[in-house]
Amino acid sequence: MVEKGWFRKNIKGIVFFALLILLCSVSLLLNQSQQSKQLATAQDYPLMRENIYKGKIEDTKPVMANYQVMDPKTVKVILARIYLDGEVSEEIVEETIISMEDFWAEYAEWDLIDQDEAQVVFQQRVDDISPLLKINGYFGISEEGTLNIYEGKPSEDKVIQSFFQINMKKLKSHQQRELEDGIPVQSRDRYEEVLKIFKKYAKHEM
Repeated sequence: MVEKGWFRKNIKGIVFFALLILLCSVSLLLNQSQQSKQLATAQDYPLMRENIYKGKIEDTKPVMANYQVMDPKTVKVILARIYLDGEVSEEIVEETIISMEDFWAEYAEWDLIDQDEAQVVFQQRVDDISPLLKINGYFGISEEGTLNIYEGKPSEDKVIQSFFQINMKKLKSHQQRELEDGIPVQSRDRYEEVLKIFKKYAKHEM
């Protein structure tokens, strides 16, 4: 009777004590579980890096982009300009190429004709007459009656460009004298004007 009375009297304390022991046990188990996971993560870390390509984990280390950087290279660049009168001028320059993209961009308005390890050849058509014609070009006529452009006076007979045969009988006397003496080309407008004037006297267009 005494034990039952004591138990009833102290039942709240017994229950509280039992709950306290249970909570401590659960807390201890949770701590041990967390430590085990951390230990497993630390131990498995080397294996994780080995398994990158097996899809288990991604390496977080930065990876440098695999860009191919070329060493500077010097090449000879030939720039060929073709003018309305058929004259071709060439300019030769040396280019040190650091970036191929920049190199091609620099010559985007040129046509690539040829290239090798040592040189690159570009060509461009110029909508104008050549500097040679502007400085020392003359319209004239040959003994056969062909309209030509000469380097220097027609008497020097250095033909640069030939056009068509002229019907000499239809020419006015002053026109014939002008062609024999040489008509300076000077500009593109003058070039086109003279051709237009004498084209109507042409026998056959070349």
